[in-house]
Amino acid sequence: MICENNKLRVIVLTHGYAESLIDNLLKLDGVEVAGVFIETEVNRRITGLREKMRRSIRYEGYLATALKGVRRLAGRNDTSAGAADQILENQKALSAFAERRDMPVYFLSNYHTAESIELMRSTDADLGVVWGTNILKESVFKIPRLGSINIHQGRAPYYRGGPPVFWELYNDEPEVGITVHFVEPAVDTGKILLQETLPLNYDYSYGLNFEAFIAEYRARMTGPCVRLMTDAVRMIADSAVEPKPQDITLGKRYRLPVKREKDELRRRLKHRLRELNSLSDIGPEMNSQTGPNISRNT
Repeated sequence: MICENNKLRVIVLTHGYAESLIDNLLKLDGVEVAGVFIETEVNRRITGLREKMRRSIRYEGYLATALKGVRRLAGRNDTSAGAADQILENQKALSAFAERRDMPVYFLSNYHTAESIELMRSTDADLGVVWGTNILKESVFKIPRLGSINIHQGRAPYYRGGPPVFWELYNDEPEVGITVHFVEPAVDTGKILLQETLPLNYDYSYGLNFEAFIAEYRARMTGPCVRLMTDAVRMIADSAVEPKPQDITLGKRYRLPVKREKDELRRRLKHRLRELNSLSDIGPEMNSQTGPNISRNT
């Protein structure tokens, strides 16, 4: 699978937070990073006040939507604006990181414009490495000679789509998967290269604030994700990979949970905590269930 100069030419497609991955790719003897393509439009723009309110009510509820409106009237920035600023800062840091290593870096507003596609084609890449992007069309992920591979935080085919960890908690799963697979038009359905699982035990010191638990859990998944993606690229460069097709009838594609589903997860966590307390006959403060390397920092 390697190219003529015995180096696998890869391009990295990302919204940011890819420094550790790129650093690991650069250590592979048989791999050359031909470019880093940073897409600046991280979230699909929603136009119109009515549509924004409709989505906010669907996913956050009436009360949260009302409070958001009050904060805007009071001139306070909402959390989404802060998150966008953080992503922008990281994109700048990633660009500086790549430039220090003499790698071409490109900022693209959208991967699917004619200009972006032509720029990616000009790299003559063998493999695309997708590291946290919006859904890609075939016009983009098929540009490299061998196609593109993606890191998915979920055990495909059982858990496709996302968000990761939420639905595993919702279904009371004992673990969360990480999957490296080839990109195909249907979300997370391509042939699997590598896969592993991490234990999932909810830490009840978070109470019912599952959002905070999920955020920290996902942050701790970064290391295993980098390792698995690096191993997959190495295997492709060494022609030592046998991708396995998925049987998508075994699972389903998950989507963003709506307000009703978030409330249901809180109810289920509360019920599980009550069961733990009744079994142990001790207070909830003694009932922290923490998985390896996913415990809460104190």
